[in-house]
Amino acid sequence: MQIDEAYVDSQAPNAAAIKNARGVVLKKKLVGLFRSADGSLLFGDCKGSGADNYRPSADFSDATKPVYRCTCPSHQFPCKHSLALMYAYAQGAKFVEQEVPADISEKRAKVQQRVEKKKEEADKPHKVNTSALKKKIQTQLEGLALLETLINDLVRAGLGTLNAKSARQVEEQAKQLGNAYLPGAQNALHALTGLFYRSQISTEDELKTSERERVYNAALDQLNRLHSLCKQGRKYLNNRLEDAELKPETETDIAAWLGHAWQLRELKDAGLVQAGVEMLQLAFSAHDDWTRKEFVETGAWLNLSTGAVQLTRNYRPYHAARHIREDDSCFHVVICPELCIYPGNLNPRVRWEANEPRPVTPADHQRALGFAKTDLRAVIKDVKAQLKSPLGDRHPLAFVKYRALGRVGDDVILEDQSGERLVLADDGHDGEPATLPLLSMLPKAVHHDQAMLVRFHHDLDTQKLRAKPLSLVTATDLIRLTY
Repeated sequence: MQIDEAYVDSQAPNAAAIKNARGVVLKKKLVGLFRSADGSLLFGDCKGSGADNYRPSADFSDATKPVYRCTCPSHQFPCKHSLALMYAYAQGAKFVEQEVPADISEKRAKVQQRVEKKKEEADKPHKVNTSALKKKIQTQLEGLALLETLINDLVRAGLGTLNAKSARQVEEQAKQLGNAYLPGAQNALHALTGLFYRSQISTEDELKTSERERVYNAALDQLNRLHSLCKQGRKYLNNRLEDAELKPETETDIAAWLGHAWQLRELKDAGLVQAGVEMLQLAFSAHDDWTRKEFVETGAWLNLSTGAVQLTRNYRPYHAARHIREDDSCFHVVICPELCIYPGNLNPRVRWEANEPRPVTPADHQRALGFAKTDLRAVIKDVKAQLKSPLGDRHPLAFVKYRALGRVGDDVILEDQSGERLVLADDGHDGEPATLPLLSMLPKAVHHDQAMLVRFHHDLDTQKLRAKPLSLVTATDLIRLTY
């Protein structure tokens, strides 16, 4: 393992753990630093609040699935003591070679037994309770009928009658969608009703007249999505009932729209898996989705095997956020033995069970540049096709090669080799900071013949397509404009 401080940062469960772990190192609370002969185990002694020293360790016997242990009472993994151990290693502290402690050898053996048992279970054919699944699908169809009734009532009354109070009343009625196994549809409805009040914690929920005018276009677009969700969802569920095996659809993401939580086993069984993949993160963002009551962390990755721009998403519901590890920016190439790919559009979600990081090299930048799209016209055509789909992602990403980056009048534009141009603009998506002002601070050399990751958005008021710059890739560097 090549352990540097960026890698240790990526293993921390949250920002507080990083701060506390660095504090442990600075305060010199690590009083014993040891490593196994093969370098697969780091362990040591650390002063704590108890009479006896804590015994943190970082076990890399399987580099794709490191195991962190400690005798402290913390429920976070890795705890600050295990993180501190790795920070000390990354900073060049001297580790004395010692035999692997007996208790860790025993735990390693138990882990290996669990791995073998899990592999045996994975090889067994998966049995589906078709009777129970049919009942669930029938309940979902009833839930879609309720959603359609709610939508029709809104249309008949007119969006002009929707305010904070009535929006919350609709949400109360929509709680039945959760009971009907349709959490995705319920979230889609919240995306509509949430437009008409300021936030879940605001004491002044009602929007001003000027604010209400601003949200009408977005509300109509979301209403169209809900109508399409009912129509496509009903067709999908009925088709599934006609299938003897009741398999979910993998050609589109309609199952996820309804709320199906894909298991990795399902994706593998459907052939939605790629072996031996290297991934390079180009951008990262995190936001508080208060309409869904979740924190959402999104990574934009370039698949160095196929050139596809794919997404990782980590959802942390408010009620369980402290128990779920936060995702963060990644500054390494991630090697995935198996990459599972969710059904989707231009930028499908991906997920992996195990990975091994390695440092980014200039060769990786050259590989990335080779995957950048050179024809802006074709890219825009694909984006428009997705935006025309009512259930398509409204903010698709593209990794494009440009000949020039500069200003034309008041607009900042990208131009490709054929002279096709794309206007860049900040979209205020998910509360991210503006990135457009940062472009003027870039070196002049970056203004020509490089590649950029952009996120498209369709301005519903002006009916124009714009793109927000997220990062740039050169032959020697990856410049992130947003983390």
